[in-house]
Amino acid sequence: MSLGERLGEYLDDHGHGMVYDLVFAVVWVTAVTVLHGALQGPQWAYYLLLIAGVPAYFVFHASLAVAQQ
Repeated sequence: MSLGERLGEYLDDHGHGMVYDLVFAVVWVTAVTVLHGALQGPQWAYYLLLIAGVPAYFVFHASLAVAQQ
């Protein structure tokens, strides 16, 4: 199986999840950037909010799993 075939198969299996992950990341970074720009907070707070996106991502997916049950 060639690399292209494996990549195509992977995207068929996980394509929607990858799109949801990308949308979450774009929305999170945009929201943090807009909030930081509006409040003119310190730079460390900006980075802290960006890093907070990692646990927020997992909490978001966990809540989706609970909601689907």
